[in-house]
Amino acid sequence: MGMNDTPRSNRPHIVLLGRRNAGKSSILNALTGQSVAVVSPIGGTTTDPVFKPMELLPAGPIVLVDTAGLDDEGEIGALRRDKTLQILNSTDLALLVVDATAGVSSFELELLDKLRTKKIPVIGVLNKVDTLSESDQMIIALEAKLDLTLIPFSASMLWGDTELKKAITGTLPQNEDRFRIVGDLLSPGDVVVLVVPIDKAAPKGRLILPQQQTIRDTLESDAIAVVTKEHELRLTLERLGQKPRLIITDSQVFMKVAADTPKDVPLTSFSILFARHKGDLDELVRGARAIEHLKDGDRVLIAEACTHQCQSDDIGRVKIPRWLRQTIGKRLIIEHASGPSFPDDLSEYALVIHCGACMLNRRTMLHRLSEAKAAGVPIVNYGVFIAYVQGVFPRAIECFPSAMLAWEQATGASCYT
Repeated sequence: MGMNDTPRSNRPHIVLLGRRNAGKSSILNALTGQSVAVVSPIGGTTTDPVFKPMELLPAGPIVLVDTAGLDDEGEIGALRRDKTLQILNSTDLALLVVDATAGVSSFELELLDKLRTKKIPVIGVLNKVDTLSESDQMIIALEAKLDLTLIPFSASMLWGDTELKKAITGTLPQNEDRFRIVGDLLSPGDVVVLVVPIDKAAPKGRLILPQQQTIRDTLESDAIAVVTKEHELRLTLERLGQKPRLIITDSQVFMKVAADTPKDVPLTSFSILFARHKGDLDELVRGARAIEHLKDGDRVLIAEACTHQCQSDDIGRVKIPRWLRQTIGKRLIIEHASGPSFPDDLSEYALVIHCGACMLNRRTMLHRLSEAKAAGVPIVNYGVFIAYVQGVFPRAIECFPSAMLAWEQATGASCYT
């Protein structure tokens, strides 16, 4: 993916679901106009999920996801089903594909019930309608059984792709707020200073994704983005000639930046902005209260959404465990999860510390938050955690009134005392 492409994590995930050989892969190829997924009359051809980013006007950038049939059998089939079911946690819109030659069974009814329980919008697609002699009566009967409108489709005859695309664009949210990271805090002409450390952990020749996206959102708001390193912040502020509307810093240099930022200038971090953008900042702020209550022997999960080579000062593997020990002085059992893996059972943990989730879509992060809440386990993200252990709390959340209220309710004390 090039730097000009919308990241997959910012694209609505539209997932094709159904039985084996219902034609999900053929529908994906028809929608994209490309042979993206392997198509075969043999059921079970699709194994791992297939992701295909595309532009769908007027909805904009989306990603289509082809999946293995949920009626797959055997030991390997069970693994394929598990991967498909995991995809539901990141699904923004489901396309339930019904095979016109097979009709509707308890399988489709149970799948539809699962989608509705998860509050995932569903569009029904009746594939292979070209095989039906009395299609109108069949569609009416199937729609009544499912309590779901079905779009007639024939991947082989290329019927129905226009209608399906219209249904997708009509179902997806049309507002632009899902792209906002900082813009709602800014007015045209405001100056925003972004503090970006350049150290050995920084990627060569580019900025990391949250920094790129925050700069873009600042410019989209007709505000002015000034980018500097932490050691040049004081000089930058002197040369600006005016106080910036906001300073946004990499969390790892919070203490240095807080020391050099005037008290009357709002300060936050990229990770805290992403806590709000990708999840629920209020819930993550409430989770910070648990840090000081950790005890010897408690298990702490540090979860990262991406995988990368571990550096000598890696934030998740090295820095956060060190800050935990320095802050609370307890002997903790620290475990790690990375990439798409996330424990099914969180109940054994006393705290989850999650990354900024720039590589996850919002629905996935909200699912992880709900799993932690259901297990009664407090959860914070990197930015909230670092601000807390480095003494920059609650200053780092002063821009966000609801988060301030959540902190006051969690601690029983005013943020301003």
